[in-house]
Amino acid sequence: MVGDLLAGLWVVDRVGVLLAYTLGGVALGTVSGLVPGIHANAFALLLAATAPTLSGPSAGVAVAVLAAGVTHTFLDVVPALALGVPDAAMAAGSLPGHRLVLGGRGREALRLSALGSGGALLCALPVAVPLTALVRRHESLLSTSLPFLLVGVFVLLVLAERRPWRMVAAAFLVLLSGALGLATLDRPFDGFVAVGGVLTPLFGGLFGVPVLVDAARGSGVPAQDGVELAARPSAVGRAAVAGVAGGGLVGYLPGVSAGVAATLALPFAGREDPDRTYVVATSGANTATAVFALFSLVALDAPRTGVTVALRAVGPPPLATLLTATVVAGVVSAVLVPVLGDRYLAAAGQVGPRTTSLVACGLLCLLSGLFAGVGGVVVLAAAGVVGLLPVRLGVRRVHLMGVLAVPLVVG
Repeated sequence: MVGDLLAGLWVVDRVGVLLAYTLGGVALGTVSGLVPGIHANAFALLLAATAPTLSGPSAGVAVAVLAAGVTHTFLDVVPALALGVPDAAMAAGSLPGHRLVLGGRGREALRLSALGSGGALLCALPVAVPLTALVRRHESLLSTSLPFLLVGVFVLLVLAERRPWRMVAAAFLVLLSGALGLATLDRPFDGFVAVGGVLTPLFGGLFGVPVLVDAARGSGVPAQDGVELAARPSAVGRAAVAGVAGGGLVGYLPGVSAGVAATLALPFAGREDPDRTYVVATSGANTATAVFALFSLVALDAPRTGVTVALRAVGPPPLATLLTATVVAGVVSAVLVPVLGDRYLAAAGQVGPRTTSLVACGLLCLLSGLFAGVGGVVVLAAAGVVGLLPVRLGVRRVHLMGVLAVPLVVG
């Protein structure tokens, strides 16, 4: 009986330790998610580089890394909504979330994002098992067909622009960003931190700097109204499920982002209220990707994200432990999004848009130099010029994901 009691106490103690590490990872992911410019993959690779030096059980470090990555997928919507809000005159060419903020519905957008991420997390867990088994059965076919699949994805993305001129512009941006990827991805960059590499300046330039530049001339974050959801529950549910479908595409197919997946999945989510639907679907795809990438690592030993690269580096514990940490991090993060996001929006509304844009651009420069040295700052500037083009050409920014897809197809 004493032995049973001691065994029970050991289990309780182990669970408590893993829970503490999970909550520590949530705290780290909250910080990284709220700081503009820190890409989830760069943050995860930084954790992987420092994990071997940390004291504590390897299982604890692993769940902390995973919890940080999951939390980041929830919280990174907050600076995305609060920073880079353009002038009202440019609303038609701005991001869907920013259009909601300009209409005073930023707090609603935060809650829609939390619902999308939380709903996708719940849906992705049961779907991941049969989907992973299917991918595992056809793994060799998927590997040999990858270039053709990526070409097909981006052809559909270009066709989604519908109008001939916009399709031509979209194809041009895929190729231009692809050329940028070919010129930079395989080059050595000497940063002060031996992880992350050129991805931070590339993504910061393509998707961060242009938004901030356009926002510097705006009027900032206006006063935000109530938190009531204008979207119908059925529309939110369909968008979240569409995000799960997109997350499956991202989790098993390299070179595709959550934004690409959400754009392709939107027709299946319905065309009712496209801005709100896009926020839900994109957040859902972002979080579902974390789940599918986890199964891809455990079942296929194929890390698809920076978080799974970090997990393989520290040695992942059993899948049940990882899934428990994922659920705990997801539940806590879903609560943190509106709690912290409302305050973040209010604080951003009290600061001039030019100041916030300059500070955020300065942070991107600092991070680019940290991860890729002086060359990284140059890449940030070059990518920023390319990133300015989509709005000017009247097409979506997701075509710039050619920066990863084209090198994968060519290579």
